Amino acid sequence: MAYNWSVLLLTTALILLVLLVNCEESFVKPSYETDACPFCRRHVSACCGGAISNYFRSSQFESIFSNRNSLEVDTHEVGFWDYQSFITASADYQPYGFGTTYRKLLGMKELAAFLAHVATKTSCGSKVATKEPFACGLCYNKEMNSSSYYCDEQYKSTYPCTPGVAYYGRGALPIYWKYNYGEAGRALKVDLLNHPEYIEQNATLAFKVAIWRWMTPVKKHQPSAHDVFIGHWKPTKNDTLAKRVPGFGTTMNVLYGDLVCGQDDNEFMNNIISHYLYYLDLMGVGQEEAGPHELLSCSQQVSFNPSSSSSLNG
Repeated sequence: MAYNWSVLLLTTALILLVLLVNCEESFVKPSYETDACPFCRRHVSACCGGAISNYFRSSQFESIFSNRNSLEVDTHEVGFWDYQSFITASADYQPYGFGTTYRKLLGMKELAAFLAHVATKTSCGSKVATKEPFACGLCYNKEMNSSSYYCDEQYKSTYPCTPGVAYYGRGALPIYWKYNYGEAGRALKVDLLNHPEYIEQNATLAFKVAIWRWMTPVKKHQPSAHDVFIGHWKPTKNDTLAKRVPGFGTTMNVLYGDLVCGQDDNEFMNNIISHYLYYLDLMGVGQEEAGPHELLSCSQQVSFNPSSSSSLNG
């Protein structure tokens, strides 16, 4: 009997070892032909593999942002944003699950969600005469006509304001305020506190900052937009009472707080949702994969943070 147990334990150990090796191989040589390794749900950062470029092509990027270089928009940076800059930027975060978590389908949905936020925050809006209202994103790489330096007394010991430097919104998912520039710069190893203008000079960096914002919680012990979208975040009892649930709607809560959420139906929220649904169709996923309305909306959700902290994100 003891011998049989020894054989069983040895066999089990060998099976686990093979699975772990396969997990590491799927990380180094990822493929979307099969599901992610079986340990993904426990060790997401170690097992998320693949490349966004495997399923998101340059032609799709051009379709989504077809008006970004329109001559009808006389204030944006023509030629600044491009597909390769996005792919290069996303490569740093793909091993951590950005657009690559679990399965190809979820990766495509996350990318559509992320780009919906990007498009609405950088939209040309009514300045472009087009029959494609959802193709007006990435017209800008910075906040236009800002009169604010976004420099206050908060975090002055950690992130002091550089004299004469303005921390207005910049990037594909614009960040505001010196604190966010300091945090993003620390994470990306770029001196954004002293040189926030780097973001509007380099499209890859501008996309990296946007993905950093998507992947990073605004505060400790809170989820990121990535976490709430892929279902990695588990709501507490207080979250449930606040009507915060995993899904697309809560990404708006994370990024914008009560500037958008808890306001019943409003134009900005519905615009982001509409972009998301449109991009799902464009990527061949289908709007039905978005789920029921309560997962798309944040109209009844209580904000994670009050307006003062929401303003950190613009």
